[in-house]
Amino acid sequence: MNFESNTLANETSPYLLQHADNPVFWHPWSEATLEYARCENKPILLSIGYSACHWCHVMAHESFEDQATADVMNAHYVNIKVDREERPDLDKIYQRAQQLLSQRHGGWPLTMILMPEDQIPFFGGTYFPKTEKHGLPAFKDLLTRVSDYYVNQREQLEEQNQSLGSALQSVQANVEQSNEVLDQRLLDMARKELEQSTDKANGGFGQAPKFPHPTNFERLIRHWSITAKEDVKALELACLSLNAMARGGVYDQIGGGFCRYSVDNYWMIPHFEKMLYDNGALLGVYSHAWLATQNPLYKRTVHSLVNWLLNEMKSPEGNFYSSIDADSEGVEGKYYVWQADEIKNILSEEEYLIINKHYGFDQEPNFEGAWNPHIYIDREELATQFNIDGENISNLIEQARIKLYQIREKRVRPGTDDKILTSWNALMIKGLAIASRSFDKPEWLLAAQNAFDAIRNQLWKNNRLLATYKDGKAHLNAYLDDYVFLIDAGLELLQSQWRTQDLNWIIKLADVCLEQFEDKELGGFFFTSNDHEKLIDRPKPLADEATPAGNGIAAYTLNRLGHLLGDTKYLDACEKTLKLAQPQITEYPSAYNSLLSALEETLIPLQVIVIRGQAKDIQNWQNEVFKTIKFNRLVFAIPNDENELPGALKERKILDNKTTAYVCNGKVCSKPINNIEILISET
Repeated sequence: MNFESNTLANETSPYLLQHADNPVFWHPWSEATLEYARCENKPILLSIGYSACHWCHVMAHESFEDQATADVMNAHYVNIKVDREERPDLDKIYQRAQQLLSQRHGGWPLTMILMPEDQIPFFGGTYFPKTEKHGLPAFKDLLTRVSDYYVNQREQLEEQNQSLGSALQSVQANVEQSNEVLDQRLLDMARKELEQSTDKANGGFGQAPKFPHPTNFERLIRHWSITAKEDVKALELACLSLNAMARGGVYDQIGGGFCRYSVDNYWMIPHFEKMLYDNGALLGVYSHAWLATQNPLYKRTVHSLVNWLLNEMKSPEGNFYSSIDADSEGVEGKYYVWQADEIKNILSEEEYLIINKHYGFDQEPNFEGAWNPHIYIDREELATQFNIDGENISNLIEQARIKLYQIREKRVRPGTDDKILTSWNALMIKGLAIASRSFDKPEWLLAAQNAFDAIRNQLWKNNRLLATYKDGKAHLNAYLDDYVFLIDAGLELLQSQWRTQDLNWIIKLADVCLEQFEDKELGGFFFTSNDHEKLIDRPKPLADEATPAGNGIAAYTLNRLGHLLGDTKYLDACEKTLKLAQPQITEYPSAYNSLLSALEETLIPLQVIVIRGQAKDIQNWQNEVFKTIKFNRLVFAIPNDENELPGALKERKILDNKTTAYVCNGKVCSKPINNIEILISET
């Protein structure tokens, strides 16, 4: 490898390829690069970002494309560029290090300076400008000062690094399991915390910037469900936010799909990037909210979101791309916003009249002299205002939306990060499976199954998962999230349509989790496998972040799989994870909603229903059960000709040549049921 040049051209990450022509001598994170830094005794400048990140683009244009800045970087540092979506292991470690060093939150772009011998950081920050502004130093000047400090203060730096190295060691990895009883109080505490943090006027949690936090909505809807639907306030709190988001500019009203977050309190102006993981999780949440409320806004949102997914995010192989950029032609949001005369020239007079009111185009511009559409007046009110029936209003809005979409398609599109990430695909597969059942859309189920199969075909090699795929190349050891999110998605798919090969693969995935990721001594799961590259820390993620916590989904799915198969090794792993996490959960329960879902299904025994018989009959029975929303329940309709079943499923056979249902609540099972009315009464 030539270290006196930029070596990113052979990478698969679109983010790294965006920097392949920089005058900076960028290198990927690799043992060869780290060894070069050690040999040269140069500090490592580690820059972490992702392709849809607006401020990553800004810093790249200002500094990384600037020859004078590049000269300083190349002279004094070994420069490593990392895609946080491909290497979440590195991102988790160095985000935490940045927080310890600066006592501030991290973010992207993340800029860290590391010691060459052990990769422990001694300086960090996020975005730095080319010239001094906003209280931030000029990046080039900063790098010169840091380099001088590195050369002249090595002894002091080494003392600091010893202290930081100790602090970086994950607390979770050294905490023993708690013997305290895990009980309903933690669920009630989380419910109370979420109510306290909800913005009662505008929805969402806290103040701007506002992120969706799908696990919060799911916790509230689940709480409503487990209280026998008596805690109506919990459902109302979730719906307050879901309504505001679906009506807001954070949702792409013209093309579908949620943007990453809102920069204001009203969900009106988003940060325009769209991430697969947000949309996968929200697809499931809105489907559950539809089942709970029958609100037509949720139905429209789900249908629009799926249309966007299948039109814009689906790869030729059937799985899904990672993200869409916030910027086009170097300007954030340019692709999405409108001018008044542009809208008027596109639409008929009647369409223009309705759309103007519906999307707030008759109000003051809301984004830099232009309009980002949001639902200003809903359809029902428009029908009353214009004395037009609801169906005609909906038709006019849809006609106008299609025209706007077609014109928008002629603009320069934002870039799409077309790499395939296993964990993010799993989140979308789960969401699609839930949506397909909720709205009886078999074509959505087929899309989810095709994506699941594509992951198996592309990223399952030698009985191990890989994390990312692009242009025919799969690589990088998979992380905990890849395995457990995929198990979770697979169990949802099996409830939509039974395929024994899917269950067999799920079991293999679960067994790799226990073998490679579980802490056998203290409980819980590491983010990286036993045979992963050794880094300065090995985190055990417990709290939910932008995506659910790996340990939460591990406990949740292994508990479900253990009850389905009657295999205690999975149940034991769940129990040990919950005991490990108990001290942290108790401090602030609503930060651990994924773990709380696992806890909930141990406190309120998970119900597993297996229906055997002819395909048409068992599907009808399953549909009847699904008419009532219940979260701590799994329902599998297994055709009678599926004979090679694992575990306890071997014993679930059709009796007396009649459709037969088996109902187990936790570890207690009822007698086989041959009558649909009895089945409904027991579920």
